[in-house]
Amino acid sequence: MEFKGQYNIPAPPDEVWRALNDPNVLQASIPGCQSLVRLGPTEFEASALVHIGPLRATFRGKVSLSDLDPPRRYRITGEGQGGAAGFAGGEAEVALTKTQDGTAIVYAARANVGGKLAQVGQRLIDGAARQIADEFFQRFIKQVTPAATAEPARERKTERRIWIIAVIAAVIAVILALMGS
Repeated sequence: MEFKGQYNIPAPPDEVWRALNDPNVLQASIPGCQSLVRLGPTEFEASALVHIGPLRATFRGKVSLSDLDPPRRYRITGEGQGGAAGFAGGEAEVALTKTQDGTAIVYAARANVGGKLAQVGQRLIDGAARQIADEFFQRFIKQVTPAATAEPARERKTERRIWIIAVIAAVIAVILALMGS
């Protein structure tokens, strides 16, 4: 499965980059996140309770960051296990661009799922991914700009099935720095 999208964050790229690498901000932003621990400068371990269609499972996994070019871009790679619900893994390219109003986060992700999770169907997964991504960015914006109450602007040009599912599958770690899909 492939996901693309963009989110706009009303904060400068340096601030957004720091928040995207802060385990506390990410844990507060990721829906269902039960724990998020930094294992090293570019590795995280996480667990999150995920609801996709009729499935409800706690996914545990690891996420690695690579190709870092602060505060412009990085690649997120991860995988996670959800017990009987199955597994997920994937990677996402995340780019941050300065805009008049803050930072645009653009992402492109690929995810692979297996087990019962794969059986629920792509439409349910796509819908859940979209919902998780929107919720992540609403929470993330509140973490980065506590006074902000507006929801992120969404562009529906591309399928924004959220690479967060890749992160979710990839340990539901962070969702890239996408700011407005």
